[in-house]
Amino acid sequence: MVRASQATTFSASAYFDDRGAHGTAQPISERVLPHSRPIVSYFFPKGVGEFHYGERHPMKPHRLTLTNALVMGYGLDKQIHHMYNPRPATQEELEMYHDHDYVEFLSRVTPNNQLEMRHLIDTFNCVEDCPIFSEMYEFCRMYAGASLAGARKLCAGTCDTAINWSGGLHHAKRGEASGFCYVNDIVLAILELLRYHPRVLYIDIDIHHGDGVELAFYHSNRVMTVSFHKYTGEFFPGTGKLDDNGANLGKHFCLNVPLQDGIDDEMYLTVFKTVIEDTVTAFHPTSIVLQCGADSLGCDRLGAFNLSIAAHGECVNFVRKFNVPLLVLGGGGYTIKNVSRCWTYETAVLVGADIPDELPATVYDPFFRDSQWKLHPPLTGRVENQNSPASLQKITVSIRNKLRYLQGAPSVAMQEIPPDLEGLLADEEKNPEEKDEERGTAFAGEGRIDRSMARNEYFDGDNDVDQDDVPTLSCARRSVRRPRGSGRRARGRGRGRANLNGRDDGEDVEESGVPSTTKPPKTRNRTRSRAKPRGRVAEKDKDMEDMDVDNVDGGGEPESGLEPMTPVDIDIDIAV
Repeated sequence: MVRASQATTFSASAYFDDRGAHGTAQPISERVLPHSRPIVSYFFPKGVGEFHYGERHPMKPHRLTLTNALVMGYGLDKQIHHMYNPRPATQEELEMYHDHDYVEFLSRVTPNNQLEMRHLIDTFNCVEDCPIFSEMYEFCRMYAGASLAGARKLCAGTCDTAINWSGGLHHAKRGEASGFCYVNDIVLAILELLRYHPRVLYIDIDIHHGDGVELAFYHSNRVMTVSFHKYTGEFFPGTGKLDDNGANLGKHFCLNVPLQDGIDDEMYLTVFKTVIEDTVTAFHPTSIVLQCGADSLGCDRLGAFNLSIAAHGECVNFVRKFNVPLLVLGGGGYTIKNVSRCWTYETAVLVGADIPDELPATVYDPFFRDSQWKLHPPLTGRVENQNSPASLQKITVSIRNKLRYLQGAPSVAMQEIPPDLEGLLADEEKNPEEKDEERGTAFAGEGRIDRSMARNEYFDGDNDVDQDDVPTLSCARRSVRRPRGSGRRARGRGRGRANLNGRDDGEDVEESGVPSTTKPPKTRNRTRSRAKPRGRVAEKDKDMEDMDVDNVDGGGEPESGLEPMTPVDIDIDIAV
């Protein structure tokens, strides 16, 4: 027997709402050309919108399902070059930033055993804002894996813009959860980008301060963090003052733009464009990570700004025009119908497509019935604007003064390269032959260690086969040729001169200052000097200088096919 209330089944009811006079957007049918630029990649882990924080919790992962439905309904998937269902992040990848004990806790805790792990739940701050829910660890792995996949595509150069609306959870710390965030996928993605890009700029337009990302790179000069947020000292998370600038190497590489309730489109865009343009000019980022928290929109459940969807999207469009590799992430946003509309519009902005104000027909039409199925409903003017032009000008002037301390983009010489988040190769060192086998160059076992030297190439080292047999003297130094008629000669130029030609010109003086009584063996002269034979010490200094000049400049005639050698004068300090 069928009850009267069940007489109309779901299959018999209308699949879509009857919009009446309100139109319906038709999906885009034209596909993007494969070689067109910029190349956009879209990452959506299958099933990421099916998780549930709790009945009364403001965070609703279902907003991701709504967003993806609208993106497909508009036909934007045909304007996206690549769409991926990325693999979840591994525990090793999560531990590249987070503590092992914390990740181990996330992998073990469940709603069934949370009473037994109460002491760890309090330790890792998984209370109130960060509850324990079913398959929580899988949810964290999914959105973190998507952000890591987008960062890898940017490093490989296979895309210019990577989109992951499931990421952007910017409050999580190294060893604890915070603000609905358990794993900080932004930090993991930036660490992956730093393996290839020298400098990364992080921009946060969430209404809450991006404290987790700022804390992770507070001492680094390779990552500049810029956060636009509400700051009163009491609003969560209570950080992000204008005076917070970073520390040590990261001094002046941390910028905060604290705002008050009710800021409108015009003021927000003016401050945003001024600060970001000056920052990009001073820092010269090689990649940008943009967190697009939608709780800065008007009428948000937890927000207090008056931004429209168009203004929020204009911030994304402004960053896109810098033509720098861009990773776009989601974030906050707790009025899910506005969040899905905002991120759908920004997806269209990133792919360069124009979409109508009417929403496409989807199975989620009842969510948008109160706004008459419009993409841009009125969201502004609900909160009084407490920001003044003078206060905003003070912020921009302070930001510009801080950027003056940068003095150009930092160098990355001698910086430690972050570890490989993808491969996690063995730590053992490989010899050159094993490296050649991995590269597949077919040169394994054929490398040579010796090096060939040109005849005119200067080389000085242990492998120098052309160096003269000069005894090592602790106090020896090369003498500089002096012009004729110069002043007094240097000390030790007489009998203590070292003979480099193998000739016995007088008595040899040993390092101890005592004349040698042993007659050296007769050797054949390798060179023949054009100068006069050397006289004794009693000869005039002028003759000695003439001989030095001729020995240096005159050269010698080769004998027995040997090349002439250049004599070198060495001063010897003889200790008395």
